[in-house]
Amino acid sequence: MLDDTMERNILVIEDQKDIAELIAMHLGDLGYRIDCISDGLAGLEAIRAHPYDLIVLDVMLPGRDGLEILRTMRQDRIETPVLMLTARSSEIDRVLGLELGADDYLTKPFSIPELQARVKAILRRLERRTTPEAERHADERIVIGELEIDAASREAKVCGQPVALTAKEFELLLHFARNPGRAFTRMQLLDAVWGTSFEGYEHNVNTHINRLRGKIEIDPANPRYVLTVRGVGYKFTDSR
Repeated sequence: MLDDTMERNILVIEDQKDIAELIAMHLGDLGYRIDCISDGLAGLEAIRAHPYDLIVLDVMLPGRDGLEILRTMRQDRIETPVLMLTARSSEIDRVLGLELGADDYLTKPFSIPELQARVKAILRRLERRTTPEAERHADERIVIGELEIDAASREAKVCGQPVALTAKEFELLLHFARNPGRAFTRMQLLDAVWGTSFEGYEHNVNTHINRLRGKIEIDPANPRYVLTVRGVGYKFTDSR
């Protein structure tokens, strides 16, 4: 298993020099190797050319904006984790970023401890994919009713038709399906799927649950698979 002391390569794409330098300094303090690029087109070229472990990506960039970069990455099946940086007033950017496949986001201005915590959490999730337990489940295929989940291809189908899930939506669905009937609190889901128990971030679970239901449920208002457990959180159906 990889550990926190292993050097990780992080690309920061941010056109505000002071912010980029601040991010680089404080992530460098954690032992990560940091590259900084201030232009969107140059950033996309770097992503294609180098196997980074994480991209810290600003939305507003010259050349090509962060959402375009993220969209292109996912279309090209580049699954490198992405931490989006958005303006506090730009909720539409945060929603679009998550929909396009961002792993997490931070709103400006952000605190350094929060930045470091989010980065550590994303990289811990990356490590979990390389554990012996994860490798044992690599060829897992789960079928519940009309829903099929293929762990190897990281794909889901409903009634035989592929469902376009983001990386985080798929991880959430797979975690639920591996634990049918078990109720999870939002904090437990944050820890298991996002790799963090950051307080005040439970709303991100709700957002992903709603989007996941919209994609896999025939009637999202009356879900069959992802069920609400009042006073607790959510669970996956145990009916086959």
